[in-house]
Amino acid sequence: MKVKVLITCLFLSGCSATGMSNSSVVERELARIHDITSAPNLETVPWIYGAQRCETSKQPTLDVFKHDSRSTIIRQNKCLTFEAPFSYVLEGNDKILVIDTGALPDVVDFSYAQALRAVLGKATFETKETIVIHSHSHSDHHQGDSGFRVLQNTQVISPNMTQVQNFVGVSNWPNGQYQLDLGERLITILPTPGHQEEAITVFDHKNKWLITGDTLYPGLVYVKDWEAYKQSIAKLVKFAQQNDVKYILGGHIEMTKTHGKYYPIGSTYQPNEAPLPLSVVDLYALNEALQRSENEQQIILKSFVIQPMSLLQKSISNLFRWLTN
Repeated sequence: MKVKVLITCLFLSGCSATGMSNSSVVERELARIHDITSAPNLETVPWIYGAQRCETSKQPTLDVFKHDSRSTIIRQNKCLTFEAPFSYVLEGNDKILVIDTGALPDVVDFSYAQALRAVLGKATFETKETIVIHSHSHSDHHQGDSGFRVLQNTQVISPNMTQVQNFVGVSNWPNGQYQLDLGERLITILPTPGHQEEAITVFDHKNKWLITGDTLYPGLVYVKDWEAYKQSIAKLVKFAQQNDVKYILGGHIEMTKTHGKYYPIGSTYQPNEAPLPLSVVDLYALNEALQRSENEQQIILKSFVIQPMSLLQKSISNLFRWLTN
């Protein structure tokens, strides 16, 4: 049954077999925590890239990089979920913003919400309101939601169109943008559909991070709505021209360090993987390629590959969307 689920998911952008793999039975530490002393910039962060033998690997469940005391990036273990999605935690004086809760479901001995409290400090979450949002609604980005829903002073925005629109206050989706003040830390949220209908991009004005989820990341980016995607990328280009964007940070790493080459779907070992950050130069190059394209077509650039979904993939995606909503 698990194999069937995985095969079906390979047809879909952003879909994953979200249950923990067999390697979850191995005893492992909760997290490895490192900071700027191990990597002076985000391009050099030594992320754990999986293992050749996941069944015996004892790599920690979470790989945690503390950029500073209030900015944290978390990657989930590739042996537990080949998607190894990234989650972002941004803290202001009054509120904490969690962007994506990953692909690992809450089970008896694991809760992503409790893991964050353990790693970042329980007191931090008890004294400030926590807001949980999602880059989009694919399952590998919201499996950890349930643990947050039972916490006090916590607001979880479900990744469906109604809740997302109500939260951002944008009535004429996907136009407009929404600003969220975390307390001396301003966040801008932009609707950016294309990869998926409810997709959003988050800009952290403090660190100058443009957090794009699966709209743009170093990997194989599937596009469901080509015209919407073109418009979203053009919107991000305009935004980047008006704001100082230092890094573009996505939801996964799937590319190798070789120009235009990515790891096969389902890979649990990526020893030559590309860095997480993309640059505005990458964004501009993508926009130029999209604007030149008259029809849906594969676009291969140095740091990512853009792939339009087939009719079958779109149909399966719509079915999953209908079942989950």
